[in-house]
Amino acid sequence: MEFLDSNKIKKLEETANVIRQDIIKMLLDAGSGHSAGSLGMADVFTSFYFYILNHNPKNPKWVDRDRVILSNGHICPVLYATLARAGYFKLDELKTLRKFGSRLQGHPHRCSLPGVEITSGPLGSGLSQAIGIALAGKMNNEKYQTYCFMSDGEHNEGNVWEAIMFAGKNRMGNLTAIIDRNNIQIDGFTEDIMPLRSLREKYESFNWHVLQINGHNIQAIISAVNEAKTIYNMPTVIIAHTIPGKGVGFMEKNFLWHGISPNKEQAKEALKELRTLGGQIRSEHE
Repeated sequence: MEFLDSNKIKKLEETANVIRQDIIKMLLDAGSGHSAGSLGMADVFTSFYFYILNHNPKNPKWVDRDRVILSNGHICPVLYATLARAGYFKLDELKTLRKFGSRLQGHPHRCSLPGVEITSGPLGSGLSQAIGIALAGKMNNEKYQTYCFMSDGEHNEGNVWEAIMFAGKNRMGNLTAIIDRNNIQIDGFTEDIMPLRSLREKYESFNWHVLQINGHNIQAIISAVNEAKTIYNMPTVIIAHTIPGKGVGFMEKNFLWHGISPNKEQAKEALKELRTLGGQIRSEHE
């Protein structure tokens, strides 16, 4: 693993900014899709695919690869943009998001695109799938790690809690869940729809190791995952506090952007803001 110094952090922050610009362009071309969560998770995805993961874009089925399970499949624009930037497929294909015949469907499909481990769509299913993959690795003495990206809103689903109990009971130290704690869902704020307060205490009661971080701090993301790798006798959950729509002022913290895409003028404004932010990132590290 490459040494994490200030220059590497700068490169990762710049990559996350470029991925956010890709997301805006993709959603504009598609005319539909999910903006807020995709933008909010760009720092996490960048940290994973450009620093944390053992993976090989030239050999997506490498048997020793770490597995990434995207449970909240509606934020697939950030997955697709990250995979393309990491070299899994050509950047031009991002323009086909949600188009008929495209491999970049509105929710990921495991048989369609390299780097996509599971088919996701129905919220609440991803953690159970991740547990199956992690359990197989544990039974076969495999070295890979399994990571499950989840939304906070999908914790309204009962099967999530069944999975949480199962993983804790079976002491699955090779499993790490990352929760996008952005406090919104399609109908409003999570604490208004179905309060999720005390996620830490709930997970701890089911025998999970719990970490809470700023989901936009590259160093904090990487440090949390490194800590998770040292926990062998229980699964780890990283509660990543994020800002939905991060980087685009008029989208940030606005639940209405959960499931809509920008129009041409909004995309123009968003890209201008992100390019300005990119310049600030470069100057801060000079």
